[in-house]
Amino acid sequence: MQGHDENPGRHLIAKLNAFMRTTAGSEDAINDLASRRITSLDRGQDIISEGEEPRTVNLLVSGWACRYKMMEDGRRQILAFFVPGDLADLHVYILKAIDHSISAITPIKFARLTPKEFEEISDAHPKLLRALWWESLVTDSIQREWLVSVGQRDAIESVAHLACELFVRLKTVGLADGNQCDFPLTQIDIADALGMTQPHVSRTITKLNKTGFVSLKRGKLEVKDLAKLQKLAVFNPNYLHQLYDE
Repeated sequence: MQGHDENPGRHLIAKLNAFMRTTAGSEDAINDLASRRITSLDRGQDIISEGEEPRTVNLLVSGWACRYKMMEDGRRQILAFFVPGDLADLHVYILKAIDHSISAITPIKFARLTPKEFEEISDAHPKLLRALWWESLVTDSIQREWLVSVGQRDAIESVAHLACELFVRLKTVGLADGNQCDFPLTQIDIADALGMTQPHVSRTITKLNKTGFVSLKRGKLEVKDLAKLQKLAVFNPNYLHQLYDE
C-alpha cells in the first residue's frame, strides 16, 4: 500500500461481505477503525512475540504475515497465514501472555485495535458483531483443515490445497487479478506450514506445475484450471463458510 489510503478497511469489508452485506455506515466505521495506530514492519519482524501480553487485536492492512511456534532447537511450525483483511486473534487480549508469535512474511502495515473500539463498533452496528464472530470461527475452521493436510493429505495434495485456499481467500478480499495473485511464500514457509522439508516442497511444486492446472513460481500463483486443482487437492471450500450470491 502506498501513500495515504482512504479505505484501509476495504479488505476486511470485502471479507465480511462474503458472509453478510455491510452497510455504508458500517463500512465507514470499519475504515475509521482500520486507520487508527497504523504500524509498519519489515519482513521477519514480529507483530507480537510468544510470552508478551497482548493488548490489542491486529488488523492486517497490507502484506502477508504468519502465526508460528518456535522450538528451542530453532525448528519453526507455521500455524496460519494472514492476508490483508485478516484479524490476528480477535479475542486474544483476554490472555495474560500470548502462546505463539506473529511475524511479517513481507513488509506489512497493520492497525492496532483496542477491545473498547470493538465494543463501540459492535454497539453502533450490531450486525457487524455476528460477522466478526464468523471471521473468528472461519479462522478456527482453517486451522482444522490444516491439521487434515498435515495428518492425511500427501505432499502434492497438501501444497495444492494450500494454493487453493490462499487463492480463494485472496480473491474474496479483492487481491486476485483474474486467475492470478501474488504468492510471496518461500519454499521454507510452505515447508514449515505443511510439516515438510524444503527439498520435498521444491520437488512437489515442480510436480504440481507439470500438471498444467497451476503455475507457482517467482512469487506468483496462476490457477489455470481451478476445478481440476481442487479435485487434485481434495479441496472443498465449504470450510471457509462463505455465503455466495445465488
